[in-house]
Amino acid sequence: MEPEELFFRAFRYGDFDIAELSFNSFLMQTSRDRCPYVAIPAFVSRHFRHSCLFIRTDRGIQTPRDLKGKLVGLPEYQQTANVWMRGILKDEYDVDPADIRWRTGGQEESGRDERTPLSLPAGVELQAIPADKTLNKMLADGELDAVFSARELSCYVKGTPNIGLMFPNFREVESDYYRRTKIFPMMHLIGIKKALVERYPWLPATLYKAFCQAKEVALREMAEQAVARLTLPWPEVNLQDAKELMGADFWRYGISESAHEIETLVRYSVDQGLAARKLALNEIFHPSVFEISRT
Repeated sequence: MEPEELFFRAFRYGDFDIAELSFNSFLMQTSRDRCPYVAIPAFVSRHFRHSCLFIRTDRGIQTPRDLKGKLVGLPEYQQTANVWMRGILKDEYDVDPADIRWRTGGQEESGRDERTPLSLPAGVELQAIPADKTLNKMLADGELDAVFSARELSCYVKGTPNIGLMFPNFREVESDYYRRTKIFPMMHLIGIKKALVERYPWLPATLYKAFCQAKEVALREMAEQAVARLTLPWPEVNLQDAKELMGADFWRYGISESAHEIETLVRYSVDQGLAARKLALNEIFHPSVFEISRT
């Protein structure tokens, strides 16, 4: 199912024994001792996010600093993609979350709200858009100056006038960001119900090994040229580009292998008033996966 439904059901109702989870929502719940899941470091979703800042091109927005004072929409404030975007804006461009006026709501369908309650720092302006409106239409109509979203906006895809990207050359910008920071932002991880782990303490390590093996199969098949596994031209070129920039293990699993990126997301979540406290790595991941994180 789509992440929006999956995460809502996982965190609101605990519907699944094992589930892909929003990393930041997991941090929020765990920091408040409310999370029914324990994690393994299989980061099945990673994505650079400079490509996800959609702007009105008629508002004088030339650089991220021009977003100060602007009205910016996002589907959910706590969405991991948006946590990374705000953190990057602050670290790289000196734009604090309190510098922007935030509006949340459905992107293409009205009525969306935060999956878990928020209590943000003083000075951060966050309001819901009217229940009958969408972020996409509000940006197209000029009621918003920008929208941050993990999904492409339909108004951008359709070429609506005055809609563009903050970073049209996002691949170049993201490559430079990685060279300097060595961060490939992780979006999701895998959670296992704590009650299930109590019954089957071997499960986290076994499941993590299975995800590592599955990743190796995927990467091996991706490199196969005799029979294309991806419906894209030149997949081998993109694969080689990724390896040259990021190394052979460009899609890292594991705790020590990704510690800098994990700790950065934890810092962003705490700084933005989302996670209640800074979590140590051993509070996030099951103890058994530390021993095999390099296998």
